[in-house]
Amino acid sequence: MTHPALDPRGDLVALTRAICDVPSVSGDERALADLVEDALRSAAHLEVLRDGDAVVARTHLGRAQRVVVAGHLDTVPVADNLPTRVVGDELWGRGTVDMKGGVAVALALAVALDAPTRDVTWVFYDHEEVAADLNGLGRLVRNHPDWLACDFAVLGEPSNGGLEGGCNGTLRAEVRLAGVAAHSARAWAGVNAVHAAGEVLRRLEAYEPRSVDVDGLVYRESLNAVLISGGTATNVIPDGCVVTVNYRFAPSSSVADAQAHVRELFDGYDVVVTDAAPGARPGLDAPAAQEFAAAVLAVTGGAPAPKYGWTDVARFSELGVPAVNFGPGDPMLAHKDDERCPLAQLRTSYEALRVWLTS
Repeated sequence: MTHPALDPRGDLVALTRAICDVPSVSGDERALADLVEDALRSAAHLEVLRDGDAVVARTHLGRAQRVVVAGHLDTVPVADNLPTRVVGDELWGRGTVDMKGGVAVALALAVALDAPTRDVTWVFYDHEEVAADLNGLGRLVRNHPDWLACDFAVLGEPSNGGLEGGCNGTLRAEVRLAGVAAHSARAWAGVNAVHAAGEVLRRLEAYEPRSVDVDGLVYRESLNAVLISGGTATNVIPDGCVVTVNYRFAPSSSVADAQAHVRELFDGYDVVVTDAAPGARPGLDAPAAQEFAAAVLAVTGGAPAPKYGWTDVARFSELGVPAVNFGPGDPMLAHKDDERCPLAQLRTSYEALRVWLTS
């Protein structure tokens, strides 16, 4: 399907709709990446680079500071919520919150700002919503670390139009239970592994997550069962069961700390960690972050808050680069069928970034 060219110099809401209306479920970002690349190449002040379906554009003005503004092009699957539509003062549709509103703001500014007071690297990348090893930003770190060299980074993840510092870490683990198979008519001859999962679930039900102050922001943790599987047939006592848990932990804890905490809670059980990523501290003590926070405060009036979910600010943190989340849309609506973004937040996010990059 052929999509019309994007117009980053036109109306911001129309641009956001055009970007959202190009389906780009993870793994299918090529069409949107091509359109974003074309729009960026229309701006003479930008050097444009491409790696797979990630597009990078940057200025070379000799400024004292270089910053990165980044956002992912992909979305979770469409749920009969495209094409977009404007309802009252909100834009409805897949990607309006996570995170094509932020992408539209960045694309419009990248083309408009030919003489920012900081050199800017604009990053539009693929595969954020899937397995971490496919993440386009991670690929850029591996293949082209020089493209991401900077003093400070802003990730356009939805933050309700306010600044959210750092992010929680995340860990997934399987609690594996073993039983003995038997015919269900002679259940006494076996050991039911699914029944054995009851104690695992009771421990989770009684678990009280912490709230942790990290550099002035309070991060809420959570530990939950997210999947459970077991059994082979309806007339067989199951000899195996797996309870998959997801632990979201404060950025003051390391992955090793998180693993130890989960293993302690499930002491006596076979626990296998399948995936883990560290969080990122707020980073708001860096001078560049303070300058950005001041610009956001001047436009939105909102104070910095913690980011509870994991985001790619953690990748910048691992590189030693302070980074924050800032973008339009309520993160509570991300991935929901009724995903929608206030039009006013698109405009205030644009204005806050513009003020910061031109002051």
